[in-house]
Amino acid sequence: MTYPKARTVLGLAAAAVVAAGVTVATGSYGSAEAQQDAAPVAVAAESSPVGYASQNGGTTGGAGGTTVTVTNASQFLQYAQASGRYVIQVNGTISLSGMQDVASDKTIIGVGTNGRITGGGLDIDGVRNVIIRNLTFTGAGDDAINVQDGSTNIWIDHNDLSDASDGLVDIKRGSDFITVSWNRFHDHDKTSLVGHSDDNGSQDQGHLRVTYVHNWFQGTNQRHPRVRFANPVHVLNNYYSNIGSYGAASTTNAGVFVENNYFENVSRPTSIQEGSSPEGNIRASGNYLVNSGSIVTRNPGSVAAIPYSYTAENAANVKATVTAGAGVGKI
Repeated sequence: MTYPKARTVLGLAAAAVVAAGVTVATGSYGSAEAQQDAAPVAVAAESSPVGYASQNGGTTGGAGGTTVTVTNASQFLQYAQASGRYVIQVNGTISLSGMQDVASDKTIIGVGTNGRITGGGLDIDGVRNVIIRNLTFTGAGDDAINVQDGSTNIWIDHNDLSDASDGLVDIKRGSDFITVSWNRFHDHDKTSLVGHSDDNGSQDQGHLRVTYVHNWFQGTNQRHPRVRFANPVHVLNNYYSNIGSYGAASTTNAGVFVENNYFENVSRPTSIQEGSSPEGNIRASGNYLVNSGSIVTRNPGSVAAIPYSYTAENAANVKATVTAGAGVGKI
């Protein structure tokens, strides 16, 4: 996927300033030029992931395997936990109890807007090559989606996630090469954690590489994401609206690149320290701020370069692009 070349929005209201790679605007989009640029410009669904899940051999899920359609929990678990490649089409509401394992080489995808996971969550535990798309997750008793124990090449795309007891998408314990894209996160507190504790560096150092791209964080409170150890995590072209505590946080010597995001009504778009964790590092570029606080950075030169090819979408366009394309029923 190729996005338009990023550029700084000019001609903003007199109160607007451009400093440290940040565009600050008054009003919902700022100037007339910004409003003109705000039409959706990026494709809202890719056939393969952008970012880290495209690396390390790529992420194909169950492609090339058997396609099945499931309508209840028994059918769902039969195929989700089977060996071999499966494309599992979810048509209806799957009520799960607790966290349920998903085996390697699976695509789990909702049919239209009908695919729903309630009550429990999906545990991506020590596996490889899993795609989760176009599903509504709500009411999980723990996490909605938990990626852990060295899982690699995971693509979480175009889902609607809310109201879990713990995280919506948590990534931890040495997992790697993951893309979280085009999801709508809402009505939740601790949204997305990367690295579960400050004392797990022996497993996490050199791993936990995640791309967050074109997600909508809507009225959530914190962890968008909250990162430990990973360097770099790429937070690209996301729309943050009405965030309670903070946007993206880098702690425990992590390196996070916060690039061309749209922050609206976010008092702390970035944070370099949360809880008892030591500070992390943030590099920022091209972000667009509306009624929001300042972008905080730390040791930007220590944030590693992004290792894959991409072109960032102009941040002024991101609100319109993401609200038009994120969530279920858009693929």
